[in-house]
Formats: sequence, structure tokens, C-alpha cells
Amino acid sequence: MPALIQRYASLLVFLAVLVIWECACRFAQIPEYIFPAPSVIWQAAADLGLARWLEHITATLQVALVGYAVAIALAIPLAIAITRSQVLSRIIMPWLVVIQSTPIVAVAPIIVVTLGAGMLPRVVITTLIAFFPLVVSTALGLASVPAELVELSRSLRATTSRQYWQIRMPFAVPYVFSALKVSITLAIVGAVVAEFVAAEKGLGYLILFATSSFKVPVAFAALALLVLCSLVLYGVVQQLHKRLFPWSQTSPA
Repeated sequence: MPALIQRYASLLVFLAVLVIWECACRFAQIPEYIFPAPSVIWQAAADLGLARWLEHITATLQVALVGYAVAIALAIPLAIAITRSQVLSRIIMPWLVVIQSTPIVAVAPIIVVTLGAGMLPRVVITTLIAFFPLVVSTALGLASVPAELVELSRSLRATTSRQYWQIRMPFAVPYVFSALKVSITLAIVGAVVAEFVAAEKGLGYLILFATSSFKVPVAFAALALLVLCSLVLYGVVQQLHKRLFPWSQTSPA
């Protein structure tokens, strides 16, 4: 029995929080437009309809996944370039830090004005948010290869490309997937930020519209779905890591 409780401890705590939340809202008679009970949130979600929810979820996931893919396509080659050349590292790294230090929420309206109100600015915003952890973690993994392995490859006259694909990249796999897990959740955040600025559908847009109309239960339902999407995508990346590179599970991540 204790083992069973330990296994489902997180679920039990989550259910306990929901029960306490429901009871507190009912006994304190908190208005639903301020802090709705879980039952009210569930009813509001049901009233909106499955088709509407799927439309908003699809819009958010589309932007998040496209931005995530673009971030991967840019970050990994850039990380390789940084580790191969100290000159490039000194040139590029300060710019990456500047980009990461700039509040995307402040830059997002400028991006929308510059690129228009279509999907492109939302993808750009998402890419900017998800990009930095991938570059830094991948570069760290590529640079953390033991020196003796690098010297061994040089003594065997291995080319630089072969050294990267057969030594550095396998060693960096745990670091890359660690960043991929972080970036997939940041991609959802980026999609929501983009939808706050310019969108006609999506979970972020729905939260903004619902709160402006005092439909707080709908906003809470959209927020819960955003959390669920992040957890599912995080789990997908984690499973890909386990299935594709099981040998790297014990490496630092």
C-alpha cells in the first residue's frame, strides 16, 4: 500500500488540491468572475464546445511546433560553428546574450508591425524564445568532450567533420535533449505571447479575449489546456530521448 501511494503521490496531491479549491470557492462564495471553482471551469469548457477548443489548440500548437522546429534548425548548426571557431564564438555569443536579455514581450509588437499580422511574426517570436537554451546547451555539450578523446581522434587523422559526428555529437546528445525539453515548453510560452499581440485564434488569444469579457472560467480552462499541452510535448521529447538514445540516459543532462 505505501508503494502504491508513493507511485501515485503526484496524482493524489493534484486531486486533493482540486477538492480543497472546490470547497474553498463554495464555502467562501467567491464570485466566478474573480476565482472560479474547478466545477465551474469544467462547465465553461464544456459549454464552449469541443470543435472550438480543437480550433484554438491546433492554432497554438501549429505556431509552437513550427517555431520550435526553426529554433532547432538554427541553433544546432550555430552551436557547431561556435565550438569550431573561437572568432565566431566571440562575435556571436554577445549577440545571443543581447537577444536573450531583450524582453520579447516588449519586442513582439515591433515584430508584428514589421512582419505583418500573419503567422510569420508569431513563428519568429516563438523561435526567439525557444532558441537560446538550444544554442547554449548544445555548445556546452560539444565543448565538454574529454580532451583525450579529441587527441585520440587527431592521432588517428580523423577529419573535423568526422570528429564532430562520431565523438562530439554523441557526447552532446544528453545536453541537446535537456535543452529540447526546456525549449518545447518555451515554444508554448512563445506562441501564447505572440497570440497576445496579434492573433484571431489560439489558446493565448482565447485567454486574452475571455478575461477582457470577464469570462474567467473560460480563461482558466484555456490555461489548463496550455499546461496540458506543455506536459504532453515535454513527455514526447523525453520518450524520444529514451527510444532513440537509450545509451545516453545515464549521462549528464
